[in-house]
Amino acid sequence: MHAEARKEVVERLLRSVSGSVALHHDLTGACDGAVVRVLRDARGTLSRAQPPPVDDCACCTLREDLVPQLERLADGGSTRLAVVELWDSVEPKAVAEVIAARGGDRLVLTNVITAVDPALVLPVLANGDDLVAAGLAAAPTDRRTIGDTWARQLEYAPVLALVEGDEDAHGDTEGADDADRALLAQLHPTARRVRADSFELARAALAGFDVEAAAAAQHPACALLPQDADEAGVATVVWHRRRPFHPERLYGALEDLSCVAARSRGRFWLADRPDTMLAWEAAGGALCVESAGPWLASLPEAAWELVPPVRRAAAVLDWHPEHGDCCQHLVFTSPGLDRDRLERLLDSCLLTDAEYAAGPGGWKRLPAAFDRLLDTG
Repeated sequence: MHAEARKEVVERLLRSVSGSVALHHDLTGACDGAVVRVLRDARGTLSRAQPPPVDDCACCTLREDLVPQLERLADGGSTRLAVVELWDSVEPKAVAEVIAARGGDRLVLTNVITAVDPALVLPVLANGDDLVAAGLAAAPTDRRTIGDTWARQLEYAPVLALVEGDEDAHGDTEGADDADRALLAQLHPTARRVRADSFELARAALAGFDVEAAAAAQHPACALLPQDADEAGVATVVWHRRRPFHPERLYGALEDLSCVAARSRGRFWLADRPDTMLAWEAAGGALCVESAGPWLASLPEAAWELVPPVRRAAAVLDWHPEHGDCCQHLVFTSPGLDRDRLERLLDSCLLTDAEYAAGPGGWKRLPAAFDRLLDTG
């Protein structure tokens, strides 16, 4: 989403890594099904073409065209690094997984980097505009928003390349301040942050990448969620409880909860769906709630062998004698976050002592308020 920062990072890679090229699929005309492929190196454009459309879907065209083009570069023998420069609203996870799945032994995915202008992190994250309205949709049916798309671009990449203004006489960087940097650090605390104008950038681009580990780090069951923090007016609140939500009370609080922080995510437990893990993602006032599969506590022991080891390990680390891995684990990050108010609101949505005492049989008779969101009613 930080298009100017992305272009600068790509240009710096092309100049610093010999034998490098950039492959870019321009989706400006995506809503009309048009995709333009541009190949360039440090000296300029090498080729420009419009690949044949696939099912009138720009993203499908990109996916089908990308790997053959990379293989052609590999077979040519002169390309050391092919930088796949994704268009503004394309998310890296899907593209990285396509390359890893189809590239075989001919292609090595060396890393995923998201270019960041620290001064733009909050404005873009807080932007709830639809991509369609902003002219950034990858398809006419694209229902994503600017904020939630940017959050996933940021959180998936293990490396963030920072493009900042020049330092002034006081050593401060023009545009970004301490709050911007604190927000970035709290949103993705495990990321390696490198300056775009440093020698580290080229090394980071070739450091290696594990697609399966990256996917696991984003899954709500085992995500590497941020920890409690408070710096420069930016706070991260981790809310963890062992009692299920009352579905109707939580549903009534969704509007407040989706807007209380610039970014929130995690997993949660509804009383009327005691066996189902639900995923929570919110940015820019837009909230996505969806099923993330069963809690492991609801599965027979034999079925655990079918569950990825990282998921089993995450469950064991957060295991409760009575409820197993069933829990509330939500993380909210934002400038000006009112911790006490947020915790009171969340706690008020939990089952009361009397409701909790009814047990799972009684919980299932509670109003199924989330059927409207989960499309099961």
